[in-house]
Amino acid sequence: MLVVLMIISILLLIAIPNMTKNNEVAGEKGCDATIKLLQAQVSVYELEEGNPPSSIADLIDGKYADKGTCPGGETLELNNELIVIKPS
Repeated sequence: MLVVLMIISILLLIAIPNMTKNNEVAGEKGCDATIKLLQAQVSVYELEEGNPPSSIADLIDGKYADKGTCPGGETLELNNELIVIKPS
């Protein structure tokens, strides 16, 4: 019984760091997906309004986007028609 508990604890010690790393990677991919979605929404805004938006707030106010943040909480901003992650 003690051997089984030791094996399980060793497996948990190996698995837990990998799980946290996977969460970080998932958060980065979520932010990438949000940026791609906002880029598409900028294109739609330009087509319908005739001019590029001056900020992410224009997209949100015009109902083109729901939010200007990544799943991890990072803020996004529009810089020369490119969407960048605002340093915190």
